[in-house]
Amino acid sequence: MWLGGRLWLPVLRQVCSNLRRLTFARTWGDRRDPMAETLSTRAEAAGGLEAPAQQNGVAGGEPREPQESLEPAGPGVELAPGDEEQAPVVAPGPGKRKKRRGATGERVVPPPKKRRAGVSFSDEHFAETSYYFEGGLRKVRPYYFDFQTYCKGRWVGHSLLHVFSTEFRAQPLAYYEAAVRAGRLHLNEEPVKDLSIVLKDNDFLRNTVHRHEPPVTAEPRLLAENEDVVVVDKPSSIPVHPCGRFRHNTVIFILGKEHQLKELHPLHRLDRLTSGVLMFAKTAAVSERIHEQVRDRQLEKEYVCRVEGEFPAEEVTCKEPILVVSYKVGVCRVDPRGKPCETVFQRLSYNGCSSVVRCRPLTGRTHQIRVHLQFLGHPILNDPIYNSVAWGPSRGRGGHIPKTDEELLRDLVAEHQAKQSLDVLDLCEGDLSPGLIDSTAPSSELSKDHVEELAASAQKMDGAVEAAPQDLDTVPLALGKAAKMDVVNQETDPLCAECRLVRQDPLPQDLVMFLHALCYKGPGFEYFSPMPAWAQDDWQEG
Repeated sequence: MWLGGRLWLPVLRQVCSNLRRLTFARTWGDRRDPMAETLSTRAEAAGGLEAPAQQNGVAGGEPREPQESLEPAGPGVELAPGDEEQAPVVAPGPGKRKKRRGATGERVVPPPKKRRAGVSFSDEHFAETSYYFEGGLRKVRPYYFDFQTYCKGRWVGHSLLHVFSTEFRAQPLAYYEAAVRAGRLHLNEEPVKDLSIVLKDNDFLRNTVHRHEPPVTAEPRLLAENEDVVVVDKPSSIPVHPCGRFRHNTVIFILGKEHQLKELHPLHRLDRLTSGVLMFAKTAAVSERIHEQVRDRQLEKEYVCRVEGEFPAEEVTCKEPILVVSYKVGVCRVDPRGKPCETVFQRLSYNGCSSVVRCRPLTGRTHQIRVHLQFLGHPILNDPIYNSVAWGPSRGRGGHIPKTDEELLRDLVAEHQAKQSLDVLDLCEGDLSPGLIDSTAPSSELSKDHVEELAASAQKMDGAVEAAPQDLDTVPLALGKAAKMDVVNQETDPLCAECRLVRQDPLPQDLVMFLHALCYKGPGFEYFSPMPAWAQDDWQEG
């Protein structure tokens, strides 16, 4: 047996050798090493390693498509210096190509940065400017602000000049040329010298603008505060978080600046023109717990409003689906293609002209109460959008709208241009500001170009943007240091069209819409705000 075993040894050695060669060939020939592919993919995602060529076998396939550039956070969340960290680049494994540095003179694009989750507004943001009060209004002193974004996929291969002329038409090209000379435009944190520079994937753009905010009525009143939540009575006219032309005149900034309540998590939203109970969680854990209760339909919200005409005395339930006409302009309507909605209405009083109605939304769609009341033929008495003649003679009753969505948006913009009240349309930051920031995509019913034209024309009609002065090419380069000036000296800016406008302040009562969040309750809590004056039985119009 021992002799027979010795005779089998050469055979076993040959079999093992063949198995090793077969394994090596399968790993490095027709197939890539899974670990090597993982490292390569991670490194490419981190920004810059090329896909390695295939080794010892079939040539390595088609080149990878460039990855979509890292986008900034959604509406209301902004990138700020110091709030970012660089994504790690995985070191290449054996046989991998090193990161390409680019040929001599070639512009090298740094890897994209990513934000740390949960970064909130800080004292640095709050110190950008200050408030003052005049004529019953809270106002913000003009200040310098950086709009920031990574290069969008559709911009890659196009020049800055092309991007500004096609997507940011609210300002003339002369403005951007002057901004270049003033050091206001930066690409990958280097001053832009020429607008003809061609954009690459992951390019980081920063545009410094002189920012003006509209006035608002008052400040949020604290209703309750404990270790878990902060509850406020939000006045009409104040947005919850930064959006459109509003940043410091928002609930989040006012609570942070004047009440030292920071790192708050909004638990629900109220439209800018809606007043009433607004809740914030103090921690992410509390926020998640209450949002889970929302998903389980354990929470109840109750609103009160004043509507046109005599609302039916019996309870009315509206289940019409709601479709977003345009995210940019912030307009919705009843449409069979919309999302399912349900609102329960109950009349509280009628004074011969208008009715006070209690509203219980069982779903949470954008403008749900306002759209359902319009459909029922009883729009909110002073609703600047859904009680507008732009909807036609019946003002949208029964879903009858005798015009296309594009015509509707055009007419709404035209109406509020005449009233100098385009802010009620809730246009996004990318529409109302000449900064480099994407706005929410329009609905499929509207052409992209037409919506952009509406947004651009809205800026001009509202006076937020005016044609650049004739002597823009004489603006000195020293203006590039203006962003570092103190609060008092930064209130005027030679490049700013808004600084050359004289606006008439609105009356405080003109900033109020008759829709109020009266109550918000759930397991273990119930918060109320006082009934507004316009909802009292003895209230009279005019």
